[in-house]
Amino acid sequence: MLLGVSLIVTAFLKIGAIHAQERYTISGSVTDEKTGETILGANLVVEGLNTGVITNEYGFYSLTLAAGTHKIALSYLGYQTILQEVRLSRNIKIDFAMAEEVNQLDEVVVAQNVEKNNIRTPQMSVNTLTSKSIKKIPTVLGEPDVIRSILLLPGVSNAGEGASGFNVRGGGADQNLILLDEAIVFNTSHLFGFFSVFNTDAIKDLKLYKGGIPARYGGRLSSVLDIYQREGNKKEFKMNGGIGVISSKLLLEGPIVKDRGSFLVAGRTSYAHLFLQAAGEENTASFYDLNTKLSYKLNDNNSLFLSGYFGRDNFEIGDSFVNTYGNSVANLRWNHLFSDKLFSNLSLIYSDYFYGLELDVRGFEWESHIINFNLKYDLKHYLSDKLTLDYGINNIYYRFRPGEIQPNSENSGINPEEFTNKYGNEFAVYLDVDQKISDRLSLRYGLRWSYFNRLGQDEFNVYEDDNPLLYNEAFQIYQGAEPIRVDSFDRDESLAEFNNFEPRLALSYLLNDDTSLKMSYNRMTQYLHLLSNTNSPTPLDVWTPSGPYIEPQILDQYALGFYKDFANQEYSLEMEAFYKDIDNRIDYIDGADLIANEDIEQVILNGEARAYGLEVLLRKNRGRLNGWIAYTLSRSEQRTPGRTPNEPGINNGEWYKALFDRPHDVAVNASYEVNEKWSFNANFIYQTGIPTNLPIGQVEQLGLTIPIYGGRNESRLTDYHRLDISATLTPKKNRNRRWQSEWVFGFYNIYNRRNAASYSFEENRETGQNEAIRTSIFGIVPAISYNFKF
Repeated sequence: MLLGVSLIVTAFLKIGAIHAQERYTISGSVTDEKTGETILGANLVVEGLNTGVITNEYGFYSLTLAAGTHKIALSYLGYQTILQEVRLSRNIKIDFAMAEEVNQLDEVVVAQNVEKNNIRTPQMSVNTLTSKSIKKIPTVLGEPDVIRSILLLPGVSNAGEGASGFNVRGGGADQNLILLDEAIVFNTSHLFGFFSVFNTDAIKDLKLYKGGIPARYGGRLSSVLDIYQREGNKKEFKMNGGIGVISSKLLLEGPIVKDRGSFLVAGRTSYAHLFLQAAGEENTASFYDLNTKLSYKLNDNNSLFLSGYFGRDNFEIGDSFVNTYGNSVANLRWNHLFSDKLFSNLSLIYSDYFYGLELDVRGFEWESHIINFNLKYDLKHYLSDKLTLDYGINNIYYRFRPGEIQPNSENSGINPEEFTNKYGNEFAVYLDVDQKISDRLSLRYGLRWSYFNRLGQDEFNVYEDDNPLLYNEAFQIYQGAEPIRVDSFDRDESLAEFNNFEPRLALSYLLNDDTSLKMSYNRMTQYLHLLSNTNSPTPLDVWTPSGPYIEPQILDQYALGFYKDFANQEYSLEMEAFYKDIDNRIDYIDGADLIANEDIEQVILNGEARAYGLEVLLRKNRGRLNGWIAYTLSRSEQRTPGRTPNEPGINNGEWYKALFDRPHDVAVNASYEVNEKWSFNANFIYQTGIPTNLPIGQVEQLGLTIPIYGGRNESRLTDYHRLDISATLTPKKNRNRRWQSEWVFGFYNIYNRRNAASYSFEENRETGQNEAIRTSIFGIVPAISYNFKF
């Protein structure tokens, strides 16, 4: 169907071009000269015509120009710019191989900075980071970290140290679509948030979409974090690795067939548990992960890719408690080139998030899974230098296994039990159009249609009047209703169906060659919900699909931006204002119990949410000193009114601060290259404390002290701030030898700020007064690591 649409559009264009000036297409791929890996996001510009194209996710480009001689400039951050004259009298294919930049530090290099927002394109609210940039950012315990790196960008925050996930523009961590080579990742953390699951050695680059999200993405409300793995060296065998304080890593890559196929295998593991065990400590924590990728070019028009990830965390408290969790993903992709203007990619994806718990003291083992099978077919059609189409289909089948309990001994007294599995299918079809209206005005507009089918399950609660949550007016509390019966449905039956149209629109208007205005609108629909009442996701959190008692979340986001380059693009300024409105955001009644709760519909209410703010990003893009300053001023609020005039809802139906409300967020990142031997990096973060619930008073009753609380999330933890620094030593003996190495020295939280992770209250035995006890996770943390490659 999609291919038929393409052929019809192409035919009309050919008819319309009969009397037009002859035009021809130049197409091909852009690769790294040393490794043969494709380069995504490289910028091809035709000098004098104010037109160009950017390579897609697989390094492919296509550009249609009038017959004649043209001068093309190809640039990408960290690579030498290529200038080439091309004579077009027919359709031609040119593959470019780019060489890494080897300029002196003081030399000025003019190249397209992939991490800077392109002021000419309609795309806004997007941030890009390369693997090289991520590795420069100081992190806890010296391990480069994708998630901690994006926290330095405007509009991105989290719940603090030791917290997994991240929040974008006042949205929840469950509202982020996180993709690793197109596969969905449900949990991004190792060691409960101290590390991310992404190995930066295996990553090519990442893009974070915060707004103006293209129509090819869907299923989440707040953002898309799209991460692509490297393909491996197609030229020669290489190895690199690193040894850190508590973890080490190793990567192997090389050609399967030179210049046609490659492999990449990367692994990480921690060994802090070995030191703890040697010191007689019974409580341990560890992790490991493995990234793999195979790529093979069958011919000029067909390529195959097979990528995978497997990771596990293990946390033990003596012999009585064992917690294991992790992700497993696999993706088989086929790139096919129908013509020099039509590129396609077919993906078959498998993803499994596993959570396991063993409690010897209770005598049972518990494990849960989220399994999904994903079929994607995406096409990119370069109709002309002014018009490009992206369209495709996507189908995801979900299987939710909330929990299975098994006895771990014959005498445990525990009976095997399995919570009811839940199933869903999410289908979408989309079309995106990139159109250059004039030299100043460019548009991107599109539409996504999504359809979600909540499939049948073995046991389904049915309630009187379809109301699983009752309000007791006498006691003024919410109470779960008792089911009037439990029905059973076949898998091919439908419990509920939802479908939504999700329009997308973005435009850019050039005020001059260095300044532009942009605006965007997008509607997003989310059919999955994270059941958690903590500040950040934990492995114990449960995901559940929309259904008869839980409506899908729907977002409308509006954004307006101003962009300007200074001093020949050495500096750039990005300013964006946004407003988000969300329907059907669920929240939990007071005293809700979420752990192992099969009847979650009995403790939740549907409400609404809103977030708005201003983001400012000032970058220095070149020179010995580079980096950025980011500031975000924003608010994030929720409201959950009663369903009838007699019900109070949550917080008496008034707006209250969301758990991820951070009015002020400042991040500074700087990198300074002293010489070829030494470089220094630093980042500073300041954030308003997260909302929480603290007592505002107390009463004495029957000899007990009972705390009195105010409105929902009325209090805050103390403000969060810290400074991290690192120094990288690259020995001069690296020059002209195969073995390359470096030492990285760092300090996380160098001035030893004891940031509050939580507060607890206890009575001072000497004074008899209640006291607030602050819990902090990190003070100052030194780190040293040794990295090598050959």
